[in-house]
Amino acid sequence: MATPLIDFQHVTFKYHAQAEPTLQDINFQIFPGEKVLIAGASGSGKTTLLRLLNGLIPEAYAGDVTGTLKLRGRDILSQSLFELSLQAGTVLQDSDAQFVGLTVAEDIAFALENDDQPVSKIKAKVAKWAQRFGLSERLELAPQMLSGGQKQRTAMAGVLVDDGRLLLFDEPLASLDPAAGNAAMDMINRLQAERDLTVVIIEHRIEEVLRADVDRIIVMSDGHIVADDTPTAIIQAGILPENGLDEPLFVQLLRRSGIEVAKLDHVADVQLVSVDDQKHAIEQLKVPVKRQPVLPEKLVVQNLNFGYDTHEALFEGLNTSICQGEILGIVGKNGSGKTTLSHLLTGFLMPDSGDILLDGQSVLQQSIKERADHIGYVLQNPNHMITKATVYDEVASGLILRHVSSDKIETRVREVLSLVDLDGMRHWPIAALSFGQKKRLTIAAVLVLQPEILILDEPTAGQDATHTGELLKFLTKINQQSQTTIIIITHDMHLLANFVTRTLVIVDGQLLADTTPAELLANEALVKAASLRTTSIYQLATRLQIDHPEMLNAAIVYENATGER
Repeated sequence: MATPLIDFQHVTFKYHAQAEPTLQDINFQIFPGEKVLIAGASGSGKTTLLRLLNGLIPEAYAGDVTGTLKLRGRDILSQSLFELSLQAGTVLQDSDAQFVGLTVAEDIAFALENDDQPVSKIKAKVAKWAQRFGLSERLELAPQMLSGGQKQRTAMAGVLVDDGRLLLFDEPLASLDPAAGNAAMDMINRLQAERDLTVVIIEHRIEEVLRADVDRIIVMSDGHIVADDTPTAIIQAGILPENGLDEPLFVQLLRRSGIEVAKLDHVADVQLVSVDDQKHAIEQLKVPVKRQPVLPEKLVVQNLNFGYDTHEALFEGLNTSICQGEILGIVGKNGSGKTTLSHLLTGFLMPDSGDILLDGQSVLQQSIKERADHIGYVLQNPNHMITKATVYDEVASGLILRHVSSDKIETRVREVLSLVDLDGMRHWPIAALSFGQKKRLTIAAVLVLQPEILILDEPTAGQDATHTGELLKFLTKINQQSQTTIIIITHDMHLLANFVTRTLVIVDGQLLADTTPAELLANEALVKAASLRTTSIYQLATRLQIDHPEMLNAAIVYENATGER
């Protein structure tokens, strides 16, 4: 019988700062060469489990551990962080916390330099991995200057450049566009086959991880393992939605059509699932695509020109308008100009020429603070926004600066913290929050100011299905009640399909398309240009020869009507 590479038996862990254990009676084994997905809602204990595996507990996070934890047959707790790092490479969710080099090249080379490898070999390996991750032109840049997706790819390259046999990934897709996410999963697959790696992935984007053909899914809830089985068995049993996780889009559609998913073979694979005799039931869900009614213009971009380098423009003559009360999605590959456009709208950057009009008036002469009274902006990385020590103080700070009375501050802060499921943590130090909780905190800090326009950069990154659903319900509520205009920069295919009403596709600074989500996701050329991916609903419709936009729109209309996810 094979010897397990990782062996946890009756493991319980409690942080010193908390009253109750975060992990309780954890039992599992992972064998050499396996690919295992660990999934669970925020706060389920996934990240704590990873910290036990890579030695960050107890080195960086103090607490009490009971039970048996073994890696390659040796007690994990008896090994130093350095010893464990030689056996297991970790890609953290928060890439900024992982960087150690002054340049991308230095960061990728760090592990090789620690191994005292020859300079010629280091340079060759760095060049190889930079090329595989599309970073060759950025090797001399500081990692902090990169986009979120580029940072994530740099962190992955820095781990994969070494020859370790165990790789641990904490939300590896969080900052990657769907096409890059697919490429990352394909690369993990190839590396696993080439080097006989053992791979452990913690991730919310389950549909994309399934592309890596994982052997098992371990599902966690409230510090316990509630399921450990093959992807097919997990989906057949309906375990994912029961634990705050999204099933693949095509599986959700099959359930809505009345098909008994529990009886389907190969249900984790849209190309193999046995539904050819169910075409009629699926086709009944089709909904014609309708454009939203014309709404008054709220924000207008006129002939906008901008470039970071005077010799090369990013935007040349950009024109678009955003309507009062609409929910707009902006998509495009990493580095295409999406975040730059939001910085121009909010005043963090100034255009070289052109104009930006709010309610018909130019905002170019307004300060960032003046624009912030009308346009709220939530950055992709919450660590770049947080300025206070506690949850309550962070959300209250904007109201204090605006001289709101203390009783109103208390009411509004408690209200918005409840909406993002953080009211019970209002006195917590922010340092104790997970990345996903910090994300919700920064959203709350902007929402409490009640802006007319709300811009969110990757709002669902690091969020489980439950918290994403709650956030979208709240955004829908403020959109409908106060006609708040919502602009979402996203790579999240579920978010596109389930929430936005209109989509702008930006590629290399050019507005390539202005269309509905259903029409975008049914257009392979646009999907490829925007570095998205065809959804599993599109793939199922292709297999069954069903109209693509109407099939995709079925999911969108269902979500908007029921609010379910």
